[in-house]
Amino acid sequence: MVSKFKTFEALHTARKLFILPNSWDAESAIIFQESNYPAVGTSSAAVAASLGYEDGERMPFADYLVIIRRIAASVNIPVTIDLEMGYGKTKEEVYANVQKLIEVGVVGINIEDSSIANGKRTLKDTKEFAQTLEFVKKKLVAERQSLFINVRCDSYLLKVKDSQNETAQRIKVFESVGVDGIFLPFISEEQDIERVLHETRLPLNVMCIPGLPEIDKLNQLGVTRLSMGPFLHNKTYARVRELAKKVIEQKSIKSIL
Repeated sequence: MVSKFKTFEALHTARKLFILPNSWDAESAIIFQESNYPAVGTSSAAVAASLGYEDGERMPFADYLVIIRRIAASVNIPVTIDLEMGYGKTKEEVYANVQKLIEVGVVGINIEDSSIANGKRTLKDTKEFAQTLEFVKKKLVAERQSLFINVRCDSYLLKVKDSQNETAQRIKVFESVGVDGIFLPFISEEQDIERVLHETRLPLNVMCIPGLPEIDKLNQLGVTRLSMGPFLHNKTYARVRELAKKVIEQKSIKSIL
């Protein structure tokens, strides 16, 4: 039987865009599986919100792991996890968290090349972050374990100066330490996407945002993966809020029946 990791890895080499839904609990993950998505991820922002936390590693990793375990146990499709900044201050702590994810059946992670201090997000030093990636990758190889490492490069999200060149330089360094994919949230311009695809051999992951080219165009360009991020979760709970409000305002339960 082909492992879930191999199945997930193959999605990134099929030369065809696949859509990755981002779940926030076991029920949403099951719905995605029943809707015939080939894999499922998590949205840390959505999971955090569902537990009453703000995004940005405000949610304790132990709490997050409970949700991840239930998701992984509830579906048969591959599960990849938004690990945010790694939930650890050292590369050893990050690797320890990676091991916990592998133990519950996770086959992939996103990990961010930015950090938050005093409420402000900034890019990490490229080389220092690459050292963490290399450490994790080498440990996995040494222990004969498989995990798809998708690096979230935040140069577009943060609108850094000369984001095209900054992105290209960072991706080259990440490639050199053996990561498996690149995730560029908030990239949306067709010419920017084309340039990234021209400059890297790694599978490119983008996120659903306003202004992004349509799915067929992304596929034509050569984008590998399209993530929903927290948007479906946000849309779902906007509807819940609307319905809940109607019950009070209309003094009727008809809106929810």
